[in-house]
Amino acid sequence: MTFNKLRRLRFLRSPKAVQGEGASISIIFMWVGVSITLVLILAALLAPLLQSWGWLQDPTAAIEHPIHQPPSPEYWFGTSRQGYDVFSRTLFGARAAWQVVLLATTMSVLVGVPLGLVSGYQGRKLDRALLFLMDTIYTLPGLLLSMTLAFVVGRGVVNAAIALSITYVPQYYRVVRNHTVSVKTELFIEAAQAMGASTWIVLTRYLFLNVIQSVPVLFTNNTADAVLILGGLGFLGLGLPEQVPEWGADIRQALDALPTGIWWTALFPGLALTLMVTGLSLVGEGLNEFVNPLLRRENWK
Repeated sequence: MTFNKLRRLRFLRSPKAVQGEGASISIIFMWVGVSITLVLILAALLAPLLQSWGWLQDPTAAIEHPIHQPPSPEYWFGTSRQGYDVFSRTLFGARAAWQVVLLATTMSVLVGVPLGLVSGYQGRKLDRALLFLMDTIYTLPGLLLSMTLAFVVGRGVVNAAIALSITYVPQYYRVVRNHTVSVKTELFIEAAQAMGASTWIVLTRYLFLNVIQSVPVLFTNNTADAVLILGGLGFLGLGLPEQVPEWGADIRQALDALPTGIWWTALFPGLALTLMVTGLSLVGEGLNEFVNPLLRRENWK
């Protein structure tokens, strides 16, 4: 073996080479997730505009089209048993999904983060009571809890978001609370307290930015999970109103036609749901490696 080949093999086995390869793979997967997510965001934003221009069929028009029409130049994704245009309902389903899951996760952040800050900083009885409450909610299966809440609050975009948001509040609470407990003993917090800073000033100016590094990662992962739960609620008939295009409800309506060879009514909504979950999961994993240096080094070994 020549000296140049030996040097090449050494370089390939060196930690720097392995780290560079791991970093490039992580970046590639993250950008794939970003691309998928951006495409679905554009589809949700442009769907009403395309319909107003006449380039997209009305997703709620059930009688104007022939039923069970296969994919064709006129109907790209075919039509359903009710006469719906599957392509337009798939695009508008992305719009409904984004509305619900973003609203749900935003509500979870607005509730869970302040509770975690206050609980971790104040401690004592308040901390124990909130820990007990959040642990109780956290032990319940997410889909089961969302189903129960959906029964109570009813159908609708806001109602579905409320039913989903309760599931994720304990996760933000636990992450922020644990970070707050570890950071509040730092010297700069003690210095601020010694200078007479109020609790509000300590929480907002000194603690907040130091304990929310993991929140964007958790937000992305919860958004992906919320898409699945929303699809499950729609499949069970507990999600959005019937007149609102929604992937889970469309898949449920398409199941009866599957044994007869009508595959397109279930394929395209299911594929859109899968792509949305995959894209958000890839973005979340990429953000996690960038935010958490220890995890990044472990994955690159």
